[in-house]
Amino acid sequence: MSRAVLVTGASRGIGRAIASAFAALGDRVAVHYGSSRDEAEQTLATLAGAGHLLVQADMGAADEVLRAVEAAARGLGGLDVLVNNAGVFTLHPPVDTSYADWQAAWSRTLAVNLVGAANATFCAVPYLIEAGGGAVVNVSSRGAFRGEPHGPAYGASKAGLNAFGQSMAVALAPHGITVGTVAPGFVDTYMARHALEGAEGDAIRAQSPFGRVAHPEEVASAVVWLASAEARFTSGTIIDMNGASYLRS
Repeated sequence: MSRAVLVTGASRGIGRAIASAFAALGDRVAVHYGSSRDEAEQTLATLAGAGHLLVQADMGAADEVLRAVEAAARGLGGLDVLVNNAGVFTLHPPVDTSYADWQAAWSRTLAVNLVGAANATFCAVPYLIEAGGGAVVNVSSRGAFRGEPHGPAYGASKAGLNAFGQSMAVALAPHGITVGTVAPGFVDTYMARHALEGAEGDAIRAQSPFGRVAHPEEVASAVVWLASAEARFTSGTIIDMNGASYLRS
């Protein structure tokens, strides 16, 4: 049966791969974007099947998040799956950043990566309940566990997202809603390309014993599985997808 799926941050990279993976299964996808409408339209044009649509919102603005979720549910005829993928990363090392820039980085990163995902989930829950249960999948990061010294707000936001997902897994299970999380390491996307193609590229790839970084499609496959009926009893889990570059106990 075709599902209605909202993927935030789907204009490119991991989000585009996730949207494509759901569409390939016959699902109807709402492609969310913040400011990159041209790239979001490119994502939309590549999706298999029909019934897909675009929704726009600044994930750091609560009213816009509500409007986007409502538009997605209205356009898709409900919601079965929410994927919280949208995120921002800003360099703000503590010894080389002004106090004003430090404050701005923390405010924006937490607003989008953590509070935005929490708001999207809150707004989507009534539709998921109406559908008889569904799934929320959060895209976190290896940085939530090993730290992000050059972007500490990013690491903190993703650690918060992990805790939020586990809290929601318990809170929403009685309503038939599962909540899972994927925590990738470096992924070959536009966001990471400057690092992967720079002087640190070889060292980054060498972090994994496989000698490479993840492909967006690999992350998408884990997201699709967590949203599947077969994964329902894994609700609350966090799947590491970092090629054994960081192993946590």
